Amino acid sequence: MDASPLPGPRGRGASGNLENRFTRLSIESEVPPPDRVETIFYTDTTRGILARNDSPDVGFSVSLNPYRGCEHGCIYCFARPTHEYLGLSAGLDFETRIFVKEDAPELLRQELSKRSYEPEVIAISGVTDPYQPVERRLEITRRCLAVLAEFRNPVAVITKNALVARDVDHLASLALHQAALVCLSITTLDPDVARVMEPRASHPRDRLAALAKLSAAGVPCAVLAAPMVPGLTDHELPAILTAAAEAGARSAHFIPLRLPGAVAGLFEQWLEEHFPDRKDKVLNRIRGMRGGRLNDPRFGSRMKGEGIFVEQMEALYQTTCRRLGLSDRNYELSTAAFRRPGPAQLDLFGG
Repeated sequence: MDASPLPGPRGRGASGNLENRFTRLSIESEVPPPDRVETIFYTDTTRGILARNDSPDVGFSVSLNPYRGCEHGCIYCFARPTHEYLGLSAGLDFETRIFVKEDAPELLRQELSKRSYEPEVIAISGVTDPYQPVERRLEITRRCLAVLAEFRNPVAVITKNALVARDVDHLASLALHQAALVCLSITTLDPDVARVMEPRASHPRDRLAALAKLSAAGVPCAVLAAPMVPGLTDHELPAILTAAAEAGARSAHFIPLRLPGAVAGLFEQWLEEHFPDRKDKVLNRIRGMRGGRLNDPRFGSRMKGEGIFVEQMEALYQTTCRRLGLSDRNYELSTAAFRRPGPAQLDLFGG
């Protein structure tokens, strides 16, 4: 599957910045964006590190997000509109202005040490990727995992970066207590599509290698075929599931593409730039799954979609999972081994 050269800034998903829906002042420039846009990192001084949600569509209620914004630049990312709450754009700003929670490991330790804390599964991250490129240098996610391993608090990691395999030591330690799960997102096996759709995420081949390394170390892994883009990548669903199963995945999930808020406009522009011959087909398929719109925000529907295209995708998914022996259920994590280190051990770790 061929994709045209990236017309916007090199190595970025969005071609520019869309207007922030919360701002009244709009500035339009006829000057095209530069060939390269450098990433700027800001310190996020939040004093609370665990976020809670009661959404029936999300498989976890507590999450930890070390970063706000994501340098991976995935054009379809549902988290892009969150940057608008910071007065920024869901476009290039989202992938070039990253907020870093430098104190996340220390804040996590404080939270788990409280007598009022009841152990529960913590998802890392749930919004933006905890293993985006800067994590290689900052190791914030790794240090958070070290805290979770020390307390034996269960964790589910969600990422599309092979860097997660670096932390196999902490994850394997937690897995001994049924307290670790890694969910690797693989949206396509085609490197050309991945290059323009997820420009700074790991090559699909490397994600599979990370899955194999973690599985070999005893860490339960799931593959997330999410999002599946109808008319562009949905035909790859059996191949993705097969490759993941061969690499050691125990379970699988898939989610049809959804385009909330500003993501719809960004994605339409991206299709026009990279796949103009398929633009109408893809958008019509999405509307066919989302009640005639590009996004259906209703609980119970937004993660699943509806209609004949979803039914066909679901049937293909279920048939392939049965053939491969992949479970479509969430791996159950346990809080039974949770512990609070004693004073001497806390001193040793700087607590």
